[in-house]
Amino acid sequence: MAIRVGMVTKEWPPFVYGGAGVHVTQLAFALRERRDISLEVHCFGDARADAVGYPTPEPFRNSNAALQAIATDLQIAENLKNVDLVHTHTWYANLAGQVASNLYSIPHIMSAHSLEPLRPWKAEQLGGGYQLSSWAEKSAIESAAAIIAVSNSMRNDVLASYPSIDPTKVHTILNGVDTQYFAPLSNPHLLEKYAITGPYALFVGRITRQKGLAHLLRAWQNVPAEYGLVLAAGNPDEPAIGEEVAELIAQLQKTRKNIWWIKEMMPHDELQAVLTDAQLFLCPSIYEPLGIVNLEAMACATAVLASAVGGIPEVVKDGVTGELVTYTSDAPTFENDLAEAISRLMTQPDLLLQYGEAGRARAVNEFGWAAIAKKTFDLYTSVLR
Repeated sequence: MAIRVGMVTKEWPPFVYGGAGVHVTQLAFALRERRDISLEVHCFGDARADAVGYPTPEPFRNSNAALQAIATDLQIAENLKNVDLVHTHTWYANLAGQVASNLYSIPHIMSAHSLEPLRPWKAEQLGGGYQLSSWAEKSAIESAAAIIAVSNSMRNDVLASYPSIDPTKVHTILNGVDTQYFAPLSNPHLLEKYAITGPYALFVGRITRQKGLAHLLRAWQNVPAEYGLVLAAGNPDEPAIGEEVAELIAQLQKTRKNIWWIKEMMPHDELQAVLTDAQLFLCPSIYEPLGIVNLEAMACATAVLASAVGGIPEVVKDGVTGELVTYTSDAPTFENDLAEAISRLMTQPDLLLQYGEAGRARAVNEFGWAAIAKKTFDLYTSVLR
């Protein structure tokens, strides 16, 4: 008989805006390909054809974002009575899994995509809600039957942040990438649409301090003007970082015509094309449990320059699929190192092509979703024994 799994997530297509949402979508697809799992997805927001949706309860629609999430979780938990286990993603959904586990005596597995103790800047976004999100995560992670860490670095972070957890409950199952969905696909007409000309480097991500975009923009002031920068960046976490990034972009655009800011979420075929046609993909994160976006760039055969934080070195092989820059809290040093690496690599197109080819091969051979779904299924069966 198939295992009945309730998967709980804030993000679900078409409302996916971060790496965790991409992960849940791809994992759910791979699990649904298996005959030994019956998967139902419960997500925030309106109902979709392939998921049960939960709008924020009316009395909480003007509440703090963390309180809205908790109210939504309680609704979801009530509807998890007919599953064998519940699997949640991110703190937004964790409380639903914990409550359902207690209410219906079913195992709760949670995937750790990031950790609240390591994101103190979230207090700027959530205010007092950061204390609520931290409590929800701590309560859920310490009581879960099993925790999935998306990288070995994340596993270490889980055990360091929550020392009361039994280490045998924390399992590393790496993120993956759909290498058919993300594959080399050049499109010169798309570049014309956005008026992108000449060689360019690319940043893709949300506008949040975690992604290091402000560092990149300050570093770019010291990159030769012949190289362009495409920024597919939107959804600022909070007004201050949104205003800072907008001002830094405006400063660059005053003296350079080859700075392109795409604020809206791009359709997949357009994202695939700008990834493919970029000479270099940039990931200057200051905190990154794994970094799915690096896998997506590698799958499109694009070289990656990333900061050596979190799980990124487990994906980007330094000197093979791209290069890594040491992150330091000394901002001028980090930004100077970024500028030097970008400037040097952009002058070596043959090396970038070599890195891109190696990245594509690594993505195909080591990060396929079928294998990740099998490891996830094996964990499900182990907690149900």
